Amino acid sequence: MAADPLTPAVSDRICKHMNDDHAAAVLAYARHYGGIEAAIAARMVAVTAEAMELEVDGQPVAVAFDHPLRDSEDAHRTLVAMLRSLPA
Repeated sequence: MAADPLTPAVSDRICKHMNDDHAAAVLAYARHYGGIEAAIAARMVAVTAEAMELEVDGQPVAVAFDHPLRDSEDAHRTLVAMLRSLPA
């Protein structure tokens, strides 16, 4: 199956999945990559080729990726790798 281009609709799909099914991961991204260690609530609002855009305790936070994302599969692999690289 071919990967989808990283369109706004695909971004919305990724964000809905992450917020609905992986809320703890989104909070972990905010705390570690966003540098907001005391974050209480985080929500993924967009995924672009350059960054994931989060809303952390009501404030916008951009977390840059280490490379420009090519498509939805690259986004999936990158988000999983970022989560797996967090300290236990």
